[in-house]
Amino acid sequence: MTKRVLVSDTLSPEGVEIFKQAPGIEVDVITNLTPDELKGVIKDYDGLAIRSATKVTKEIIAAADNLKVVGRAGIGLDNVDIAAASKRGIVVMNTPGGNTITTGEHAIAMMMALARQIPQATASMKDSKWEKNRFMGSEVCNKTLGIIGIGRVGTIVADRAQGLKMTVIAYDPFISAEAAENLGIALVTLDELLAKSDFISVHTPMTKETRGIINAAAFKKMKKGVYIINCARGGIITEKDLYDALVSGQVAGAALDVFEEEPTKNKDLVGLPNVICTPHLGASTDEAQINVAIAVAEQIVGYLTRGEIRNAVNFPSVSAELLNVIQPYLGLAEKLGKFEAQLITGGIEQVKIEYSGEIINHNVAPITISLLKGLLTPILNENVNYINAPVVAKERGIRVVEAKSSEVKDYTSMITLSVKTAQGESCAAGAIFGRQDARIVRIDKFTVEVNPDGLMLVLYNIDRPGVIGNIGSTLGAHDINIARMHLSREQVDGQALVVLSTDSVVPAEVMEKLRSLPHVISVQALEM
Repeated sequence: MTKRVLVSDTLSPEGVEIFKQAPGIEVDVITNLTPDELKGVIKDYDGLAIRSATKVTKEIIAAADNLKVVGRAGIGLDNVDIAAASKRGIVVMNTPGGNTITTGEHAIAMMMALARQIPQATASMKDSKWEKNRFMGSEVCNKTLGIIGIGRVGTIVADRAQGLKMTVIAYDPFISAEAAENLGIALVTLDELLAKSDFISVHTPMTKETRGIINAAAFKKMKKGVYIINCARGGIITEKDLYDALVSGQVAGAALDVFEEEPTKNKDLVGLPNVICTPHLGASTDEAQINVAIAVAEQIVGYLTRGEIRNAVNFPSVSAELLNVIQPYLGLAEKLGKFEAQLITGGIEQVKIEYSGEIINHNVAPITISLLKGLLTPILNENVNYINAPVVAKERGIRVVEAKSSEVKDYTSMITLSVKTAQGESCAAGAIFGRQDARIVRIDKFTVEVNPDGLMLVLYNIDRPGVIGNIGSTLGAHDINIARMHLSREQVDGQALVVLSTDSVVPAEVMEKLRSLPHVISVQALEM
């Protein structure tokens, strides 16, 4: 039976040709559709190939009666409602490796143009001027480049900068020192990077931890006359604070490819003479667009004609038969990983996953991948999927150990996750209640029955009277409702654990009040 694919954004001809040549595939290229127009035609298609313009909302997905796969030519999936697609059983794929080199090269180009004021000098000459003495540049040779985030793109930038004879240091709390050393990069704290760098380039994904990480306080810690480059995501640098630092001279210049709002309306910032900027061109080269077009076409064709799943962000590569059996454990494993990722501190050195009980009679490899995806996603956000999670773990120097035990413990089947970092070791175990209800049944040495869902607080405290009352009163005084509460302790008057689910986000100031309560050891907010 012929499968129909809609290409709704501009795609390189090489990608379209793959659809045309694939047996059993019929392709239509219809770009610039309005949301209503797309909603009206999407029911006729099995596959949808997009870039960033098409918005695959839950309304579009609801109307997509036959849609089986959405393929994004590129990395970012902000324009796809992945949760809605998953509920409909629609595979969502991206092409994470197609524009890595291009984006890294753009950052290097921006750094060089910034250091030598090339755009400003070009504009001056186009205005019939010859202002040789005005545009005094700065060499990059023997200067220190601080990279925030050593992922795929950050690694490319580090390699190219080393070729320019720069000293490269990096801040990335989720990469091991050994992995960084193999790249010839010195790992430092964020404060050390800010204080030592002559140039700072941002290459971290946008997460709640990285939003606004470069702000007024950060600028004060930098060398006077530092240069800033951001080709990652808008919002990682607070634009208002950057403007102030540029005007004061604390920052000598900034090169920006991304902005808090795109297209940006911040004319004050982009209008500064010491700012150079491009309209999100990091992935905009002929080679990159051809690469991602070919990749997304091959992935969609492979799925629709042979059932292959590559670079999916919401489904692992497993057969339909096995998926029916292990589906609950895939969800449990991902939640275990996500839970631990938000509790640990320091670069991950080792991950140990122990399977016990009946689950060992099945192929647990997809479950391990699901767990790694859950563990790495809060750290790397959109760059981790079911396909590349093991590769990302290996690249980051994370040793993954898998163990099996036929012993049936407290539950028919159980998954235990132990994460070792430079700061210590953390452990959590999970089981399935009923047919598919995931529960965390152990946190370190404490036995619990926690539903890992929504907004959570994990508190360690000394087991003394009044602690729970103080916690409840503090949250209640700030109109924060407790949805669920789980308590556990090791012994009377020993250490205790409290896990809370709340109906709303706990503000930072309330978190500090909780941490300052008598007998409270630590408090961590989690978003599951």
